Amino acid sequence: MQRREFLASSVIGSVGTVMAISELTQAVEGSGKSKQLLELRRYQIATPEKRDRLEKFLAEVAIPVWNNLGIRPVGVFRYLEGEDPSLFVLLPHNTCETVIREMAALLSDPRAQAAGKEVLEDSFDDPTYQRVESSLLLAFDGVPQVEVPSTADSRIFQLRIYESHNLTKHVKKVEMFNTGGELAIFRRLKMNPVFFGQALIGTKLPNLTYMLGFDTIEAQKQAWAAFLKDPEWLQLRDKPEYAQTVSNITNILLRPSPVSQI
Repeated sequence: MQRREFLASSVIGSVGTVMAISELTQAVEGSGKSKQLLELRRYQIATPEKRDRLEKFLAEVAIPVWNNLGIRPVGVFRYLEGEDPSLFVLLPHNTCETVIREMAALLSDPRAQAAGKEVLEDSFDDPTYQRVESSLLLAFDGVPQVEVPSTADSRIFQLRIYESHNLTKHVKKVEMFNTGGELAIFRRLKMNPVFFGQALIGTKLPNLTYMLGFDTIEAQKQAWAAFLKDPEWLQLRDKPEYAQTVSNITNILLRPSPVSQI
């Protein structure tokens, strides 16, 4: 690579880094943008019975404590297909303070300690869950707060993770959604956003993670079919500045747990 090209790419990468740091600083300091910090957890669970135990704990103990801290609405989701009983949990934070305080709040609440003993003090040989994977996301400008879709019983949720091979391309993909027009196309085609977030901490970095809500699996399939042939999307996709912004996509279909607030 020539020195001039190297310097140019370094500047672009630095701009992307500064943008990301600036966004986080504004969220931390409460600059008025009111963009949430989103914690997305995956509880690895061995059996449906232990999933039921954790859902009971979430409904009766954890979610009330989190709601009292201002963490709401709490999303709890099961896999739509397959036999994996693991759960995804979405915690929307309005400040960094609740990211830090939520664990201590559970462990310092006498009622939570008593009611949640079966999970908070479960045995070494019979743990409720095996491990928790967690990512912290900064909400997009275009979806600054979690959006709750319709309350139809047949709701389907689609969780997608877009990985990028470097920070510069990651920032361009975020831009493609926010100001490039991709998010507007989603909304027009009834691909209902629940959240869109830029990953700050977690696995598969750099990535952006988002969730869409649909009334049925048929509606989900029809919306994507319409999206893939939409003239605005085809024009946006072919813009050179957005080339090679995504190196891998994870796609997961979910349904709401009976204890979910989303």
